[in-house]
Amino acid sequence: MKILVLNCGSSSVKFQVIEISKERIKNNSITADARGLIERVGTDDAIINYEVPGQDKFRAVEPIKNHKKAIEKVLELLLDKNIGVLKSMKEIEAVGHRMVHGGEEFASSVLIDEKVLARMRECSDLAPLHNPANLKGYEACREVLPHVQNVGVFDTAFHQMMPPTSYLYAIPLKYYEKYMIRRFGFHGTSHRYVFYRYCKLTGREPAKTSAITCHLGNGASIAAIKDGKSLDTSMGFTPLEGLVMGTRSGDLDPAIHEYIINKEGIDIDEFTRILNKESGMLGLTEKASDMREIMEAAEAGDEKCGLALDIYCYRLKKYIGAYLAALNGADVIIFTGGVGENADLVREKSCGKLDFLGIELDPELNLEMNGGEGRISRESSRVEIYVIPTNEEMVIAWDTYQCVTGNPVT
Repeated sequence: MKILVLNCGSSSVKFQVIEISKERIKNNSITADARGLIERVGTDDAIINYEVPGQDKFRAVEPIKNHKKAIEKVLELLLDKNIGVLKSMKEIEAVGHRMVHGGEEFASSVLIDEKVLARMRECSDLAPLHNPANLKGYEACREVLPHVQNVGVFDTAFHQMMPPTSYLYAIPLKYYEKYMIRRFGFHGTSHRYVFYRYCKLTGREPAKTSAITCHLGNGASIAAIKDGKSLDTSMGFTPLEGLVMGTRSGDLDPAIHEYIINKEGIDIDEFTRILNKESGMLGLTEKASDMREIMEAAEAGDEKCGLALDIYCYRLKKYIGAYLAALNGADVIIFTGGVGENADLVREKSCGKLDFLGIELDPELNLEMNGGEGRISRESSRVEIYVIPTNEEMVIAWDTYQCVTGNPVT
């Protein structure tokens, strides 16, 4: 089965074609046959990037007026005689869609029908910047590929396993009952992928494995996974809570909202924008949100960047300690995402000097592992530390295959 995986943002379409067959499952050889990204959808100068393993990368700039045109461009690339990987659109048997928010309605991936679509639209209030864009991708596919089945894979689904002790806030219970104010968590497909990838690499049984997974990118979250299920996670009702991020504040005393709004003479919408767009590492450094740029500046002696880096890693270290307590110990700490996979300094600062907790980082392995996959802890470490590149698109393909065929990818 050839599956088109789509991740549609408000002005972007990220895609992969992944073929899943019994032979590929048996040989553990499921990989992307093609991948790409269309940015600046809705403009006359949209940027198109496309690649097939083993071939030269393709790049172009041209008008892409809407998501339907973007999907049509994706299919044009996939069917191209020189750089395509398909001979006919009929080869695509299913489309898997990344959906950010499934609320409490969706604890697993689902085939999209009219009833499901209506419920997904209702969840848009919980993720107004993401869900409507995700739905545009589905609506475009329904027009362009009317013969295929569509599957929704939700970022929040993995965390629906959390107990009430983790997901309820200590505010009047009526707000949960009336408005579903609770911790939902995000990056679920990434946390899920690296956890199961670790079990695959080590031969561990997921149902008997506890892990702390750190997804560190421009957005960042950490999850406590016990016996294969999400026990807790740092992002909450929205992706704003938790760790320090590229431009998001993470944890914040809620009284600060009113104080700054009154002092600055701004409204709640403006302050919310500041917390999401001008805070985090950008707010602390007053110059950058990209961790590579911040680490270079810190190494060159920039005091603000050095302090921001310390704050970032200190917050992460506190969560690691808290989740070790919640889990009563863990088998592994896993780093993933652009920062987690490539920033050895972040891994060192957040996992170093935790010997008392049975965590012993190997400095040489850590330095060598940027961009790789494997263990970075000492042999003597009671808690392993791993770097595992995430692959959310692969999880979407797995779930799409299972929803359509009824057979799990094992």
